[in-house]
Amino acid sequence: MELILERKYFPTGVNGNLFNGAQLVCRTIELPWKNNIKQISCIPEGRYELKDRYSKKYGSHLILLGVKGRSYILIHPANCALKELKGCIAPVTEHTAPGKGTKSRLAMAELRKLYYTSLERLEPVYLIIRS
Repeated sequence: MELILERKYFPTGVNGNLFNGAQLVCRTIELPWKNNIKQISCIPEGRYELKDRYSKKYGSHLILLGVKGRSYILIHPANCALKELKGCIAPVTEHTAPGKGTKSRLAMAELRKLYYTSLERLEPVYLIIRS
């Protein structure tokens, strides 16, 4: 399965729409583009494999593999990119401003459900990021 993240860039954050084919899965927020600088920039556009991950801080979430010059790029709940993200991607239910959104945990639950459905079919999951 390939998920498509279509981004819109703003000086204070990045807003995105995450699709599975033509179906909108959720919206996303990220830090603004700052030349892929670790912990202060969103990651470059590209194609990345997604894997399941667990931590005490975020519980069950996803990690992107193969991000050039970066590691531990996660997809986890957050509602304000500048306050809660360090290069990661947060699913949200709706955008409220550039890099801000609402009901991130609900959006994360929907994304995880879709991810696990694909795993049950033994399909790898990829995220394609573009503008």
